[in-house]
Formats: sequence, structure tokens, C-alpha cells
Amino acid sequence: MERKLISSGSTFEEKIGYSRAVIQGDWIFVSGTTGYNYETMTISDDILAQTEQCLENIKATLEQAGSSLSDIVRVTYILPNANEFELCWPVLQKYLGTIKPAATMFAAGLANDRMKIEIEVTALKV
Repeated sequence: MERKLISSGSTFEEKIGYSRAVIQGDWIFVSGTTGYNYETMTISDDILAQTEQCLENIKATLEQAGSSLSDIVRVTYILPNANEFELCWPVLQKYLGTIKPAATMFAAGLANDRMKIEIEVTALKV
């Protein structure tokens, strides 16, 4: 099986040594994705804006892999403050409400204090 790596162009990928996504066969593994706008390398202070940007970044990555949000089978949400998760629900419903992937949320520190959410997904191209 051929392995393909996808980069978003984020400086973090080069500095840390990882890929935005790895395609292995029909599987697409998208790394934890934060709310950074990779074109401007800026991040909003608002958790809703960050959540939206996370999902737009994931959507763009999946499209680059020849896939889409509808192929997501698993999602993991990581938030430094678990109490803020409910604030994200309207955005999550907007992007994933009809897809309904298996999901897990946990609270943990993120790489930068400005990051309020990180989202990781696994997709299966059908």
C-alpha cells in the first residue's frame, strides 16, 4: 500500500516533524488541527472562531486527499477547558451533525496558551 503525506504549509509541521495528514490505502489520518489560519498564521481569541477554522482546515486537508468531511468516521476533540466544549456544539453540529462520527472529547493542555481547541479526525474513503 502506498503511503502519501499531506502538508498544510504550517511552520509547525517542519519544526516538529509531522504531516498534516497521512493517507494509507483508503484511510486518511488527519493530525490534531488547531484554529490557526495557515495563510496568515494567526489565531482568533474566540473559541467558536477557532472551532470553525479547525474544521475548515480539516475540510481543506480532506479535499487535498480526495475525500470530504462526509468520510469522517472518528473525531477527537481536545480542549484545555472542558467547560468550554458546549460552546462549540453549534459549530460542530454545522459541520458534523449529519455525519455523526464516533467521537471523544478530553481536556488537556495544548502547545500554545492561545489555542482553545484541537480536533483530530480519521476518515475512510469509500
